[in-house]
Amino acid sequence: MTTLLYLIPVALFLGALGLSGFVWALRSGQYEDLDGAAERILIDRDDKRGR
Repeated sequence: MTTLLYLIPVALFLGALGLSGFVWALRSGQYEDLDGAAERILIDRDDKRGR
């Protein structure tokens, strides 16, 4: 029973940490262009940089 006294606050802290990280990602614009990176790989560039 005493382990629950330690585990519950730790679980709440980790949940709040994950939620705050998700909110930070939303506010900083990490999810603005979801299709851009997926379509960028299909673009064929003719320039031969580094080859």
